[in-house]
Amino acid sequence: MTSSATAPRPTAKERKTQARAARARAESAVAARRARHRRIAWVVGLLVVVAVVALGLASSRQTSSEGTRLAPDFTLPTTSGGTVSLSDLRGSPVVLYFNEGAGCASCTVQMVEIEKEPGFAEAGITVLPVVMSTAEQMLADMQRYGATTPYLLDDGTVSEAYGTLGTGMHEGLPGHGFVLIDGEGNQLWQGEYPSMWLEPGQLLHEVTSRL
Repeated sequence: MTSSATAPRPTAKERKTQARAARARAESAVAARRARHRRIAWVVGLLVVVAVVALGLASSRQTSSEGTRLAPDFTLPTTSGGTVSLSDLRGSPVVLYFNEGAGCASCTVQMVEIEKEPGFAEAGITVLPVVMSTAEQMLADMQRYGATTPYLLDDGTVSEAYGTLGTGMHEGLPGHGFVLIDGEGNQLWQGEYPSMWLEPGQLLHEVTSRL
């Protein structure tokens, strides 16, 4: 004759202990999944940042063109209330500095730093900043950052003629670039700098090496 023993039923205290252990295991599993998801999200975010930086670096590479042509002539009003005609500057080299204008701090600071480089005046080179902003807008920025060179105020016609529209961050505005015109009115060089900066000494070298 065989006998079978019936397993004792857990007490209320044991059931509570088992329930707490089950909840703890469930909570631990949830925490582990959340931690795993956070790590995955962090890795994905890092990859996105790397991709954006790589794209930015690729798109901010400077471009340069040395094709010679007769520079398009123009007459533009300035922030000082007068006008400037390119043809009136024949006899000396001119550098046109196209930029985004009002609201672009780095653009105005670029001009301020160019003004500090004596090499341009010593070489007889005139640097003219060209923007698609109003006089009031530019005068406020000029005063704020200390620029003194009168800005040429373009309605887009000159910027388009020199192929500078959409070369920066804004489709309808010039980018950040320079055009070298010699004393005979010939365009010798054009450089675009999406990084929004060119060291003035380097600009001077780019210009004088081509004259």
